[in-house]
Amino acid sequence: MSRCFPLLVAAALFMCTATAADWPEFRGPNRDGVCTETGLLPAWPKGGPPRVWVAKNLGQGFGTPSVADGKIFGQSSRGGKDGVWALKEADGTELWFTPIDDSRRSDPNNGPSGTPTFNNGKLYSVSTNGKLVCLDAATGKKIWGVDYVADYGGVVQTWGYTESPLVDGDKVIGTPGSAKATMVAWNKDTGKEIWRTELPGGAGRGGGYSSPLKAKLGDLPMYIVLLGQGGGLIGVHANTGKLLWQYKEAAMGGTAQVSLPVVKDDRVWVSTAYRGGSALLQLIPDGADKVTVKALKTYKTDLMNHHGGMVLVGDYVYFGHNQNGGLPVCVDIKTGEKKWGPEKYPSGAQGSAAVLAADNRLYFRYQNGLLVLIEPSPEELKVVSSFKLPEPSGRESWPHPVIANGKLYIRDQDKLHCFNVKADKS
Repeated sequence: MSRCFPLLVAAALFMCTATAADWPEFRGPNRDGVCTETGLLPAWPKGGPPRVWVAKNLGQGFGTPSVADGKIFGQSSRGGKDGVWALKEADGTELWFTPIDDSRRSDPNNGPSGTPTFNNGKLYSVSTNGKLVCLDAATGKKIWGVDYVADYGGVVQTWGYTESPLVDGDKVIGTPGSAKATMVAWNKDTGKEIWRTELPGGAGRGGGYSSPLKAKLGDLPMYIVLLGQGGGLIGVHANTGKLLWQYKEAAMGGTAQVSLPVVKDDRVWVSTAYRGGSALLQLIPDGADKVTVKALKTYKTDLMNHHGGMVLVGDYVYFGHNQNGGLPVCVDIKTGEKKWGPEKYPSGAQGSAAVLAADNRLYFRYQNGLLVLIEPSPEELKVVSSFKLPEPSGRESWPHPVIANGKLYIRDQDKLHCFNVKADKS
């Protein structure tokens, strides 16, 4: 049975409003890509774990699903509209689809890429054009909404907004990315603004393609988010929105900055592609409402993460290197030392890798539809087993893997596959 635990990387116990083994938001209950379920398959049978069902015709987009309250939620573009859908967790039957905005671009290499966030019977989702909406999770009915562009001066970038909103206590946190409203907190029930972070001259190229997470440095609560090119990585006070620190070098690459950083104690590991590089940062308290940032270790093109995320197991960060590849890498979060990689792909793997950790295993989901099970180890790459997605789309297979209630969910373009990865106790 899984549990919610107070990792500094993300949300505390009070944020877990779904059942213990649900996956209510992007990268899981703690936004760290770590599933705490146990009793999962230590290795896969030839051909992969049994597929329970497949849902089809979901629409275009790369959004990763969330799972809560017996339902699966996701984003897609259908008929020129960005929308949010809900499926039955038991069999993948669609329950509802709610259009929330006009689509920005509708083709197999675009579409909505955020994840709806479930909290206390409501969903929070952002369209590619920057419409943040709150929906009733049971019916899909809209409760309230705001516009990142019209209301806050946000700028829609090449692939649109891809943010997954963060819910913390009575607040929902989003990143319009403008100088006058870099980050904003709204009341999660009414949509009324609580505070905003202004970053004149420092927001860079808009809100980027990442999502906020919560962390704590001693008694100092903060939200951390990776901004667009030139804006870097910032931390703001969770209660007031005051800027605490900024590390601009974290987003110096071109094109896109995507993956959420990894946080442990006073250490922050950040990695971006397109020649952006990686860095291990130390956060040092400097008075009541200021933090000094010290770069302990930096890398350039020899270590870059595209958009598949990174996971922390013990003291080691695992991820796929290179914007056009997913070569596995292991880094010590205490020192920033590279333990191994990037040297080779697992057999048959190609392209970028999205990463999940669960029950002493790493799930690397590759762009070409290959899933690889790896035993985490700082000593060497230890591949356990692999399988290819059935009925592959033949297009980019990018959404992050999800595990909830013993099931592995893999989205591939307009399909969602559900596999049983629970070990047979007999």
